[in-house]
Amino acid sequence: VQLQASGGGLVKAGGSLRLSCVASGRPVSGLAAGWFRQAPGKEREFVIGISQNGGSTKIKDSVKGRFTIFRDNAKNTVNLQMNSLKPEDTAVYFCAANSIVRSTGYVYNGVSNYDYWGQGTLVTVSS
Repeated sequence: VQLQASGGGLVKAGGSLRLSCVASGRPVSGLAAGWFRQAPGKEREFVIGISQNGGSTKIKDSVKGRFTIFRDNAKNTVNLQMNSLKPEDTAVYFCAANSIVRSTGYVYNGVSNYDYWGQGTLVTVSS
């Protein structure tokens, strides 16, 4: 599975962005997926994820109510809709996926839980 993320850019605080992660080699409907981010000087952190069966999502507290994750099976993408962006959301965002999971309904939030990673896309939120 190969992942390619896109959609990052510069946006003012309060604005919105949609990140897209295109998967090749496997339908996204068969993948557990997540988005992580890494700010300068900080470790990569989990932001939001979706279970393999699509029935469950898990969201970092600081982005609840602002970020959503959804799959577009027709385009074979996993997308991150980000609204009401804040300067502290500034980071490189990475999509991740895994095709072999213990539970199809569980959302994995650890870096080590994912085998496939996109290249990262930079999101900069200005104040």
